[in-house]
Amino acid sequence: MKARTHVRIAAVAAALVASMAAWVSVGAQQRGGAATVAIDADDIGGVVTSSKGPEAGVWVIAETTDLPTKFAKIAVTDDQGRYVVPDLPGNASYDVFVRGYGLVDSPRQKAKPGQRLNITAPIAPDAKSAAQIYPAAWWLAMITPPAAPDQQRAFQRNLKECLDCHQLGSKATRELQPYVSGANTLEKWDTRTKYGPSGPSMGNFFQNWGENRKLFADWTDRIARGEAPKVAPPRPSGVERNLVLTLWDWGTQIDGRADNAASDARNPRINANGPIYGVSQMNDALNVLNPLENTATIIKTPTNAPAMQSGFNASPTPSPNFGTDMWKRSGDPRSVAIDENGDVWFTLRTRTGQQPGFCTGANGNKFGQWSPLNNAGKGVSVYRVKTKTFENVDTCFTVDHNQLDKQGRMFFGAAGGVGWVDTAAWNRTHDSEQSQGWCPAVVDTNGDGKISAGWTQPNQPVDPTKDHRIQFGCYSLAVNPKDGSLWCSGIGSGDTSLVRIETGTNPPETCRAEIYRPPTGQNPELIGTGGVEIDTNGVVWQGWRVSGHMTAFDRSKCKTTKDPTAEGKSCPEGYAIYRNNNIPTFTNGIYQPAEHYLMHMDGPGVLDLGPESPVYGSINTDSLEAFSTKTKQFVTLRVPYAMGFFNRSGTSRIDNPNTGWKGKAFWSSYATYASWHLEGGKAEGGKGTLPKAVKFQMRPNPLAK
Repeated sequence: MKARTHVRIAAVAAALVASMAAWVSVGAQQRGGAATVAIDADDIGGVVTSSKGPEAGVWVIAETTDLPTKFAKIAVTDDQGRYVVPDLPGNASYDVFVRGYGLVDSPRQKAKPGQRLNITAPIAPDAKSAAQIYPAAWWLAMITPPAAPDQQRAFQRNLKECLDCHQLGSKATRELQPYVSGANTLEKWDTRTKYGPSGPSMGNFFQNWGENRKLFADWTDRIARGEAPKVAPPRPSGVERNLVLTLWDWGTQIDGRADNAASDARNPRINANGPIYGVSQMNDALNVLNPLENTATIIKTPTNAPAMQSGFNASPTPSPNFGTDMWKRSGDPRSVAIDENGDVWFTLRTRTGQQPGFCTGANGNKFGQWSPLNNAGKGVSVYRVKTKTFENVDTCFTVDHNQLDKQGRMFFGAAGGVGWVDTAAWNRTHDSEQSQGWCPAVVDTNGDGKISAGWTQPNQPVDPTKDHRIQFGCYSLAVNPKDGSLWCSGIGSGDTSLVRIETGTNPPETCRAEIYRPPTGQNPELIGTGGVEIDTNGVVWQGWRVSGHMTAFDRSKCKTTKDPTAEGKSCPEGYAIYRNNNIPTFTNGIYQPAEHYLMHMDGPGVLDLGPESPVYGSINTDSLEAFSTKTKQFVTLRVPYAMGFFNRSGTSRIDNPNTGWKGKAFWSSYATYASWHLEGGKAEGGKGTLPKAVKFQMRPNPLAK
């Protein structure tokens, strides 16, 4: 009996101890105690507090240069200021600091994986100090555009020309560097826009503002006198606090448009745990990141094409930071994709001679005779990963962004049409003529159900007895996985079109086009098309660079698709219209100082925002904006460090479907034309900085390990 009594007493005592321990743990958790933050041997965790208490929704950044390439990992604090920066590579010491709106950056502290580190975050002493870490859009919003609606619209259309290439409102652009010459601020703005690789075009774009150039001079002067944004960006909230960012330096300090690919967009399991591939136009480079080994390498893309000389991105205009020789290149690679074999396809200038004879005229093949093409500026190349060799396809059409269909045809937007390279045919024959095709965009305006030769041209009036060819932009192209149709979106600041092309069973004879435009009556009106993507239901998601909208077009809702005038007004009921209001507008206007760039589709739902959530790069806000198909709300995926994140590409990849959030990610990169504008770059007076590959992961909660 005594023995049993002793056992019962011991059990009760143990239960009391456990209960007390749990109570103490809960109490400590409520007080933000570091002991409640559980970490593994490869994590750093703790609590962030300021003089106001725990700091929720701020970023903890762990950065190191001890690995083969510079590496950083970023996590967000929960509602009690707790954080866990997970899965850090070992054998490295990290500089850890806090960044958050309303704060100034905390001093960097040394820490190693497996260490708990509580951090004191300094409250910003004034608005100007706090705003130094605001994204560029919040600074640019300080400009006061003209009051008249038509002038505001013109101002926004001109602004788009800048944001296509780099941020405006970043520290490098809102301030004037000492080397910029001029008798006054306006003259200095006129001078600074002529510098660098895009000097001639950039200078011309700026002059298009006319008298409104003075608005930028006034803006810069006000900032120099100490004025700062009056409204702070929102801190991450809700699921935004589950975001984990991993960044690797790669490429060079003169990289431009470093599009990247992590997997085959049709199958996120392709290239699992493999390298990330990116292309840089400025230096004829194929950048390669091995995330498992934390190594970054550069492969020069071979080409026999002559050196580029143009007014856009190949200017001889001297740069105060780099001179002129830095911009010499020939291949100009971009628009990269990975196929089902893990090989890397991209566009490249390779031609030294004339357009192949089969492209045009009486001697052309069936495509060349149906729609003659007289010149092309770029072809298609493939990098064979196993053999480390390059192959070139000589295309008749000029290529840009691409997308693969189920049959392995890689489609590109061409001038007023689409072109494609049949990758399977190329792998089998290595014959450029047999491996490509193209279609003009011709609308069945006579309503006979087919396209017949002898159509009217874009500059001719529509003839009700004939079909009509349309001219349109196809900067961004997407393949509809439901029916194989192709959808094109332009890049023009005044464009409002969405074009559908089906190739049919015997292109080019069976090619036919449809054009759609959104309904009017919005404020602002939809204008300035951009990226396009399509979900498996056939819904077409389109970004709008000027007006800041995102639309979802469902052709199955159309009462009719017949369009006898080829004006695109046949299906206003197909449109659903959205606009993200988390971005500020100009002080006296309806436009946002930001731009939607390309649209991406998180088909497998690696971001845990719902399957097939559309994602677009938000230029000037340091972020991706995802539209959650779970909640029908926008979710901001901010990259707070290094400031200047500029997205042009996005790929979902699943490395291991059995490891939850750790085995999947959405990959992107810094892809500005001005890497020296990034935080710490030459334009800020630093020693230069490299662009970065970025891995976006969503945990189930902010403390998941």
